Amino acid sequence: MSKQVIVIGGGIIGLSCAYYLQKEGHEVTIIDQSNMDAGASYVNAGYLSPSHIIPLSAPGVMLKGFKWMFNSASPLYIKPRLDPDFLKWTYAFNKSCNSNHVKKAIPMIRDLAVLSQELYADIRQQEQFTSQYRKDGILMLCQTEKSLEEELKTAHLAIDEGLEVTEVTLADLKVLEPNVTLNVIGGTHFKCDAHTTPNEFMTEMKAYLKLKGVLFYANEKVEDVEVSNQKIIALITKSHRFTADEFVLAAGSWSALLSKKLGINLLLQAGKGYRINTERPTGIKMPAILTESKVAVTPMNGFTRFGGTMEIAGINDTINKTRVDAIARAATKYYPEISLTEDEKDAAASGLRPVSPDGLAYIGKSLKCPNLTIAAGHAMMGWSMATGTGKLVSELISDKTLSMDISQFSPDRKF
Repeated sequence: MSKQVIVIGGGIIGLSCAYYLQKEGHEVTIIDQSNMDAGASYVNAGYLSPSHIIPLSAPGVMLKGFKWMFNSASPLYIKPRLDPDFLKWTYAFNKSCNSNHVKKAIPMIRDLAVLSQELYADIRQQEQFTSQYRKDGILMLCQTEKSLEEELKTAHLAIDEGLEVTEVTLADLKVLEPNVTLNVIGGTHFKCDAHTTPNEFMTEMKAYLKLKGVLFYANEKVEDVEVSNQKIIALITKSHRFTADEFVLAAGSWSALLSKKLGINLLLQAGKGYRINTERPTGIKMPAILTESKVAVTPMNGFTRFGGTMEIAGINDTINKTRVDAIARAATKYYPEISLTEDEKDAAASGLRPVSPDGLAYIGKSLKCPNLTIAAGHAMMGWSMATGTGKLVSELISDKTLSMDISQFSPDRKF
């Protein structure tokens, strides 16, 4: 049965939800408080990464966070503040940083990332999109024996989960990256990964959805929510009153603010990431993670992107030059012949990734509001998990059999 569905959020998660909902014959409207042309969906590394099976809340991460708290250039920076939501999130995050949680989370992360990668490829083929999609894999580049040892442990875990990954020596890297000098001792090659150019896919997806009748309302911030018998009746913005049968909350880092209006307490913190682009030839062919620096490198269409950091410091779009400089230094540290210019660093952009305490997304319905489906909290895996999330949301709203078990993604789960 066709339903009227409003998707709150015009990022990659929201667009993916809209794509599969309109495929099921639903009437879809997307509303977003921004102009829908910036943010995490546009500045991310473009990875479709089943390789990223370890959640952020892993053993030892909280201790690292405390150590790095006074280093604004560190890969993970958690700004301490006396905010009740932040303190609840921190407590839950610390509880999740254990090996038992990681063991339970790995299959869920893998399944959703693998499903999403397959769906990205299907969308491009079915809709004849021309945006970049390459399955060259991703390199984990290491400069120290300690880091290489850790990456090999992760590789063995990934192999146990059915993912294709091999160790690479310096000789292997010279074959994979013949046009660049690398200052590393070795690494691993996750052959299961793919990469894209985000702004290309976003542009094609928005054009396709508009062609199919999906309505877009940009710069429409939800000011209030009308509720009756626990169900949403309408969304109120400054200029509109939006009504529908079903609602999807895919507003990224802002999702927790909106869910509060419905009495749903989503523990979410905004994790800021940065990117620097260079249009100058770099010779880089392969996407890579610079493991010690936690910097991602992606050869995109027409430019190379260097991105990274996880800055948990509230919702803001301030560019921290210290963190931008740290990314640029890492680029040169691993690729000695590459040096990012001041102009390139000055043009850096940031995006906010919604981070749950346990590193798992919120996907599903809350008992507190049966006509709301939540799709948020994917942290650094939003791009990698978007299409799978969109399909699952559509299946929930269309009362279809789910493509995978989503019980661990429940918005009502306890921490």
